[in-house]
This record gives sequence, structure tokens and C-alpha cells, in this order.
Amino acid sequence: VCPLTLWGQQGNVQPFSDEDSSIETLSHCSSLSERTSAAEEAGETEEMAQEDFQYKLKVYIDSTVDKSAKTRQGALDGLKTAMATKILYEFISERRMTITDSIERCLKKGKGVEQCAAASLACLLCIQLGSGIESEEVFKTLKPVFKTILNDGAANIQARQACATSLGLCTLVAEDDIMDVFATMECFESLFTHSYIREDGSRPSVNPQTTQLHTNALLSWALLLTICTGSHIRVIAQKHLAKLPRLLENDNVNMRIAAGETIEFDYDDWEPLCEQLNALATDCNKHRAKTDKRKQRSVFRDVLKAVEEGDFQSETIRFATERMVIDSWVKKRTYDAFREFVGSGMNYHLQANEFIRDVFELGPPMLIDSAALKAMKSSRLERHLYNAAAFKARTKARNKFRDKRVDVGEF
Repeated sequence: VCPLTLWGQQGNVQPFSDEDSSIETLSHCSSLSERTSAAEEAGETEEMAQEDFQYKLKVYIDSTVDKSAKTRQGALDGLKTAMATKILYEFISERRMTITDSIERCLKKGKGVEQCAAASLACLLCIQLGSGIESEEVFKTLKPVFKTILNDGAANIQARQACATSLGLCTLVAEDDIMDVFATMECFESLFTHSYIREDGSRPSVNPQTTQLHTNALLSWALLLTICTGSHIRVIAQKHLAKLPRLLENDNVNMRIAAGETIEFDYDDWEPLCEQLNALATDCNKHRAKTDKRKQRSVFRDVLKAVEEGDFQSETIRFATERMVIDSWVKKRTYDAFREFVGSGMNYHLQANEFIRDVFELGPPMLIDSAALKAMKSSRLERHLYNAAAFKARTKARNKFRDKRVDVGEF
């Protein structure tokens, strides 16, 4: 039997010996061993990082009952950041009642900023748990506390504003009885209707902080309107639609915008309403701040178009390899409500939070491996570098062309 041979570049026959085969085998084994070892080390590092993270969360939870208000505030903020940026269902589910007790304690005994942080944490806790028995248990404990603070005229105004917003979102996520939803909406109505222009045309005397409370109540009321039955919406339409346009004359820009975004489209007296909306879309009042006017014009141009043409200004949200089109008032109000609490983590929650994906009908979370994500990032980098190079080339070409134009002009 002829020995196995390899042809060299010069055509010389070189025997492939058992020793060479052993060396190659050892090389392959060594390489495989190194890769396995690296993977194990990466896994161990990730596990250690997860343990450290969970240890920090446990410290935060314990610190929410600390004697120091500053320590409690820091702990609440730490938990808020964690829940806004990661999916922590299993960890939180086991400790939900402990966290709920801490939130209740901070709402009842804390002051101002601490109460606001606790109210926000309640929403994030419900977002993590999703709709179900667990979040219902949390909400049954916190709902009476929210309503007590909200209706207490002597309570801290920032705390009342925060409770107005948090009560709305927690009701959307965790309320199990539609009659209780209606009762909560009436609670909000009892607040924002105080900002209505009176029948005689006189304006109510309300300070800016209280107006913001009324604005938050109106936005939460509108959020719950998205889950009402058709028959209840008709009752609400008869009760409020004729009065809501009066809020468009409010001195507070946030209230005007909230009212404009809330107006339903089966309003009877179209012409005066469109005139009001058009005036707000082209507002040139010198006494108003430029940023307020710019924000107001932008919103009311879209509102006017929706009212006149029935054409909603859609928006596309991109996250990872997916996209979601916000093409209705209901979807926009819901999206804005969630984003207010998760902030920059909204795209992550759209990608990985099963509850939020269910709300927006996105289906189960898509699993993307690290290799695919790496490829996506590298392709984005390549596009960025290509665009930068193309921009540089265009700039050079334009500069040369401008130089030539100057020369021709001078000639």
C-alpha cells in the first residue's frame, strides 16, 4: 500500500507520517479545549455577574425600610432603574409582597419625592408581573393608598400628581373588575373637571401645580377610556365631550395638549372645534414660551388633521429586528403611558416583556442569538462607515465645484 503523500510547492513528494498526524490531532484537541475553557469561563463570569446583581437588588429591597430617608430614596431609585431596564419576573415574583409592603410604607410615611418614587415603583412592579393574580394582589394593597393621597387636599401636591398617574397605569394592568375601572375613572373626573371653563365663561382660579394634577388625572382617565366598552364610551361622550374643548382654553400648555389628544372624534359641533384647534396649531401668542408654542403647534397640527380628515399621524417604533406601527389613538395613549415609566428601556420591554408584547399584539418574544446580534451590529457599523465616507467624498466634490464656480465668476 502506497503511503499517503502531500505535494509541495516544488512538486516534491512529502510523506505524511504518524508523527505529523499526532501533532495535528493534538493541535485540534488543544484548540477545542481552549474554546471550551473560554466558554466555561464566560459562563462563570456571567453567572457571577448575575449573582452580584441579585445581591444588589436584595440590598435595595432591605434598604427601603431603612430609618434614613436618603437611603430609602436611593433604594427605590435603584429598584426603579433595574425594573425599567431588565426583565426580572422570577426574582420579583418571589418577593412581590415584600416589595409591595415597602411601597405602601413609603407612600404612607414618606414625604414628597419618596412618595413619587414609590408610586413609580408600583407601576414598574405591575409591568414586570403583567396582568394576573400576582399584580392583582399588589394592586389591591396599593389602590386604597393611591386614592387616599389623591383625594387628600392637604397631601403633598407632587405625591398627588404621581398617584394620579400611577393609579391610572396600575388600573390598566391589574384591575380585575370593569366596574372598579369605572369607579376609578369617576375619581379622575372629580379632579380634572375643576379645570373646566364655567358656564358663564369665567375661568376657575387654579394654581399651576394643581393644574398639573388635573392634567395627570385627565391623561389617566383617557388611558382607561381605551379599555372601556362601547356602551360606556357613549355615556362618557354625552357627559364630557361637549365640555372637554373648554380645556383647550386653559392657560397651562400641558393641559391644552392633554385635552387636544383626548378629544374623541364623534363630536357634534365640528366648525367651532376645528377653529379652536387651528388657532392652537398656529398659536403666535407673544406671552407664551417658545418651547411651549413649538410643542403645542406640533401636537395640534396632528389633532386638527385627525379631526378634519380622520387621518391619524402614524409612527413606527423599531426595536432589534422588529418594528411596531402606532396607527391609532388607543395605541399611542397606551404606548406613551408605558414609556413614561420604563423610559429608555421601552424598546427592550417591547422586545422581551411578554405582557407588553401581548398588549401591543406582537406575539411571543423573538429569540435572537448573540451571533445574529453581532452581525446586525457589524452591518450597522459598516453602513455608518460607508455613509461617512460617502458624505466626505460628496463634501470634497462640492468644495471643488464651488471653487470652479468662483473662478468662472471672477473670469
